Amino acid sequence: QVQLVESGGGSVQAGGSLRLSCAASGRTLSTLSSYVMGWFRQAPGKEREFVAAASRSGDTTYYSDSVKGRFTISRDNAKNTVYLQMTSLKPEDAAVYYCAGMVSDYVARRASEYDYWGQGTQVTVSS
Repeated sequence: QVQLVESGGGSVQAGGSLRLSCAASGRTLSTLSSYVMGWFRQAPGKEREFVAAASRSGDTTYYSDSVKGRFTISRDNAKNTVYLQMTSLKPEDAAVYYCAGMVSDYVARRASEYDYWGQGTQVTVSS
């Protein structure tokens, strides 16, 4: 089993920045480089939506249109950690952010394709 633990959430004013971290651990975790990693978010009353994802090496990244140019996903496989740098935050970015992992050779954007999930971290953006 693989455990994912997010951190770094909090409250920020519009235009501010936050960096989320996702630490992976577990008996079956050989190396984070075996997993495609993604970030999703869910606001109250809305479905969970794709935010960003990175290939196993981190060389290829994908973003939703709503965060492209403002958010950056990165990963440090040696530290078994994935990051989401968020800048120019908007009130509509407020949500619970989830880290997710999947054993795959391709990068998925659908939440249903991910095998492992963290418990989420709250991001609040005030206008």
